[in-house]
Amino acid sequence: MNTAIVGINWGDEGKGRMVDLISEDYDVVVRYQGGGNAGHTVINEYGKFALHLLPSGIFRKGVVSVIGNGVAADPESLLNEIRYVRDKGVSVTPANLKISSRASLLLPWHKELDCLEEQRLADKKFGSTKQGIAPFYSDKYQKKTVLAGELFDEEAFFTHLESIMEWKNLTLEKVYGAAPTTREQLKEWYDTYCVPLMPFIGDLDGFYDDCKENDKNILFEAQLGSLRDIDYGIHPYTTSSSTIAAYAPIGAGAPAMKLDEVLGVVKAYSTCVGEGPFTSEWFGEEADKLREAGGEYGAKTGRPRRVGSFDVVATRYGVKVQGATAVALTKMDVLSYMDKIPVCTKYIVNGSRTDRFPFPSLLDKAEPYTEYLPGWGTDISGVRKFEDLPKEAQDYVLYIEKQIGCFIKYVSVGPERDSIIIR
Repeated sequence: MNTAIVGINWGDEGKGRMVDLISEDYDVVVRYQGGGNAGHTVINEYGKFALHLLPSGIFRKGVVSVIGNGVAADPESLLNEIRYVRDKGVSVTPANLKISSRASLLLPWHKELDCLEEQRLADKKFGSTKQGIAPFYSDKYQKKTVLAGELFDEEAFFTHLESIMEWKNLTLEKVYGAAPTTREQLKEWYDTYCVPLMPFIGDLDGFYDDCKENDKNILFEAQLGSLRDIDYGIHPYTTSSSTIAAYAPIGAGAPAMKLDEVLGVVKAYSTCVGEGPFTSEWFGEEADKLREAGGEYGAKTGRPRRVGSFDVVATRYGVKVQGATAVALTKMDVLSYMDKIPVCTKYIVNGSRTDRFPFPSLLDKAEPYTEYLPGWGTDISGVRKFEDLPKEAQDYVLYIEKQIGCFIKYVSVGPERDSIIIR
């Protein structure tokens, strides 16, 4: 069984929580795109974690976690994250963590360039997390990165790296007026962060062949969501990689592999970190109350998430582009304080209502058309069976299911691993 867990909206839907839950049924968990620019929050017997590069399956004994070739592999962030989970009692060894030798390394200047460009853009900034993601993917597609597998030949590695450094310093110095990177800085980076990761790096071809021969179940873990996809998202306020399930086998290092299921994750309301259009957004006291109830602060940045009502238009679109076969609806318990629950069911664009997600340049003109469903007004965090939910809560789930056209298999009523209803 090959399954992808993907975000349906803007990201921060609770994918890490769902990976941690269902990874017990899988042998391998693979991160296939993105980098350290977003966090997956997981709460389990080890504690509470915000993972950025490590797959969320790292907590499961007997599960192999893989960082695929599609990931922006940041040695510094990854090594620090490995040490972070080890300090909490989690085993991380070359036996349960593998890094593709074809993964490009996020280099020291990528973060610096990210910060410099956001400063240059000023009030026109894209809302970058300043983890070097856009500069990294730009360089990757210009063939100006080094692969993890190159680390094993230090002389050839530095010959390649220094040729890129010479080119990159032109941008740092001539465009931004910043200090150039030196060979000494790169050597320190190599010794401190790259060398300790070398035991984890290898060719994944044989590993995936073994998975196929032994009918192993593979879970592909995405970062961010449909609306942040480089091709299908709210351009230009997107990430720089493909967040779509169809990319999972490619970014994992097994391009011929087929997906059997796609589990799309979406919150029972809407949240958004970063800049860009967000049609169902709330402001003021109403937004503050929802933000506090849901603890809506970025796992990577700590910055307040933008919040709003459930967005049928955006979610239906996300379900479609992901090819979702089932949906996990998270944070249902957060809505328990509401007497009536707003749902954005349509957009109003240029005076006309529409059910379809607009072209990116039209989104700034879109306004929400809101309908209201009755609230349930009671704590549901202890409920474990769908039929035990208040009727109003059941009706809310069934209404969303009908509107988005996809079966809601999981209903999360809390952050803990067992705070889940499976239909």
